[in-house]
Amino acid sequence: MFLEAAGAWRDREKKTQPAALNSETKTGWNRQSPSSENFPIAAGGSTEAVELGGYKRKGAQMVTALPELTTEFMVDMKCEGCVTAVKNRLQTLKGIKNIEVDLNNQVVRVVGSLPVKTMLDALHETGRDARLIGQGNPDDFLVSAAVAEFKGPVIFGVVRLAQVNMELARVEATFSGLSPGKHGWSINEFGDLTKGAESTGKVYNPPDYICEKPLGDLGTLEAGENGEAQFSGSKEKMKVVDLIGRSIALYATENRSDSGIAAAVIARSAGVGENYKKLCTCDGVTIWESS
Repeated sequence: MFLEAAGAWRDREKKTQPAALNSETKTGWNRQSPSSENFPIAAGGSTEAVELGGYKRKGAQMVTALPELTTEFMVDMKCEGCVTAVKNRLQTLKGIKNIEVDLNNQVVRVVGSLPVKTMLDALHETGRDARLIGQGNPDDFLVSAAVAEFKGPVIFGVVRLAQVNMELARVEATFSGLSPGKHGWSINEFGDLTKGAESTGKVYNPPDYICEKPLGDLGTLEAGENGEAQFSGSKEKMKVVDLIGRSIALYATENRSDSGIAAAVIARSAGVGENYKKLCTCDGVTIWESS
């Protein structure tokens, strides 16, 4: 399960060694800058991401009505009573349209507009282990979901991208370890992390995208006093398949005028029906894992 770069290779890209394994990502390569020299980081005004759909601020969290999507979870269920408990808890959440439970595979499939974290929290409240294993629209896209993981040592976080339709993608993010206040963040051209965010290039913008801001401009995150920030929104004209092997970068300043404080490569993530692994119940060992 290494990073997978999609599409034709361009002159500005070169293959690199595969990144470390994790259970959500799949095979492939980082998109790399043509050399390890510094690339200028796009500066300028980065206001709240107006292209990311309507949202409301709740403390340091961005809250939005997300477009509907199918999300799959692996849940430790042993009997029909477990199925009933899981369904009853999820049905209390507003924004869920349909719930399907496959007890044999321990899979819960949810169609709705809620963020992943909200649904995971509800599943954990039933006293059962649960993990995200897939997201997207079945059979609609070659690549329907992607993930970027920030693994410290200071800043930790996960950014998930999921294709809703050919003209719309969902963006969800959770971070910790940030300094309180506003931070610019963006999808950048390259997955070259040799110098952290500084070597990831400019903000990603496809040639056919004509707008005041680049397509990869994600606006700002606002971290609370505890250093945590969350975001849920949608981005028009964004195609997840074109983002594989690029990176998401975080900045100390709101306008991204600094060289960046953290970055993570965007990797393909499992779509619906692509990750049916199980919990080993004989000795309690978890044989699958996803962040």
